[in-house]
Amino acid sequence: MPLNHQSFTVIDLPSPPADVLGSYERCPVDDYMGNGTRYKRFSQYRMHWEQDRGWDFELLPHRDYTTYTKFNPVAGGIRRIYQPIEVDFTGMIAAGAAAFPLDTGESWQINVHQNRTRAEGDRVGPLTPEGVHRDGHEFVMIAVLARHNVAGAQTRLWNDGAEAPFWSGTLEAGQAVLLDDRAIAHDVTDVESADGGPAHRDIVIVAFSRWQERWYGDEHDRAALAESEVTGS
Repeated sequence: MPLNHQSFTVIDLPSPPADVLGSYERCPVDDYMGNGTRYKRFSQYRMHWEQDRGWDFELLPHRDYTTYTKFNPVAGGIRRIYQPIEVDFTGMIAAGAAAFPLDTGESWQINVHQNRTRAEGDRVGPLTPEGVHRDGHEFVMIAVLARHNVAGAQTRLWNDGAEAPFWSGTLEAGQAVLLDDRAIAHDVTDVESADGGPAHRDIVIVAFSRWQERWYGDEHDRAALAESEVTGS
């Protein structure tokens, strides 16, 4: 289902393999976001279309993650060190790419963020401490793989300058929202425990940029870090 007139759509995902679901247990704590409630791995790929095989994925050499402070005032403008993803999300990513659909005449660079957020008792798990934001790419897929004992975690989509979201909804396990990141902003309310016991929400976020606009390499890193120096962040 392509993006609708409001620049988003919600899709059903192919069932993830057991090793993908199990790998969330081995995600290290994210030292930069989530106040100790987020666990994360990160990898980057180049995608290109092969007529006989569909989307082909090249795993790029692992690098620190950098983003701009204008997109993430909480942890932008610094080098974030994450361990690489251990499992294969490419089947799910290909399903998202087909649903947008991405331009098959272009190569795409993607950032893949594997995140688990925990909550328990009165301790919530903030999902978007940076607030309502854009990620800075052309398209974004936010896919939910598991929700265990979770309350909250409502996805909200916003137009520029709006005082309220134009859409809000709870993504269930096996669903993804696809966004035109240049047209709309988004946030997600905190993960809460439904009964006070341990809770977690497992997702994968995929950010798609055309290769010529890639978020990869020394040139991109210099630009993201230089913005921090200019703004004094």
